Amino acid sequence: MRKLLSIFIIVFVLCSGLNAQQFVQEVNAFATLDARQSPPDNAVLLIGSSSFTFWKDVADYFPDHQFINRAFGGSSLTHLIDYVDKVVYPYKPKQILIYCGENDIAASKTVTADTVLLRFKTLHRLIREKMPDVPISFVSIKPSPVRAEFLPTVVESNKLIKKFCKRRKKTDFINVFASMLSEDGKPMEEIFIADRLHMNAKGYQIWKNVITPYLIK
Repeated sequence: MRKLLSIFIIVFVLCSGLNAQQFVQEVNAFATLDARQSPPDNAVLLIGSSSFTFWKDVADYFPDHQFINRAFGGSSLTHLIDYVDKVVYPYKPKQILIYCGENDIAASKTVTADTVLLRFKTLHRLIREKMPDVPISFVSIKPSPVRAEFLPTVVESNKLIKKFCKRRKKTDFINVFASMLSEDGKPMEEIFIADRLHMNAKGYQIWKNVITPYLIK
C-alpha cells in the first residue's frame, strides 16, 4: 500500500511539473516574439485563457485597433497572477482585456465564486500597482455547454466580479454571457466547435458585438 501511495505521489508531482513547465515555455515564447519584433505601444492587451488564445484573427474583427495577444491556453487566474510580470508588465497598452476564470471553476468543485472573485481582485491589484491609469476590462466567464454543471458558479462569479468592477475606477465588466444564451436560457450550441468549449466564428462575432462599445479609441 505504501509503495502504491509513493508511486501515486511521484506521478502527481511529475505531472504537476510538466504542466508548470508547459506554461513556462508558452510565457517565455512571448519574450522571444517581443525580441524579434517590438510590440506596439497603445495597443489593446489580451490576457487570459484559450478563448483569447484561439482568437487568432481578433484584429480582423476590430480593424481600428491594434492588439497584443498574450493569453495562454489552459490558464487560470492564479497563472495570470504568477506570470503578471511577463504577460502584462512588459507592455504599454492603452487597455487590458481579461478573459479568465472559467478554468479556475472547472478545475475543482471546491472552487467557489468567492474564490474566483478573490483571485481576480489579486490580479487587478497587481496590475494597478504598475499601471494605475490603464483601463481594465473583464470579459465575463462564458456559458460553455460542456461545462454546464458549473453554470451556477459561473453566474455567481460573474455577478461578484461585476459588482467589484463597478466600485473600481477605469474598470469595466463586459457581459458576453447573456448574449451567448438561447431563448430557453441555455448556452447556444451552434456558436461552439465540436468540443463544446471553444467558440467558432459565430461565437466570436457575438463577442465582437458586445466588446466593441468598451474599446478605447
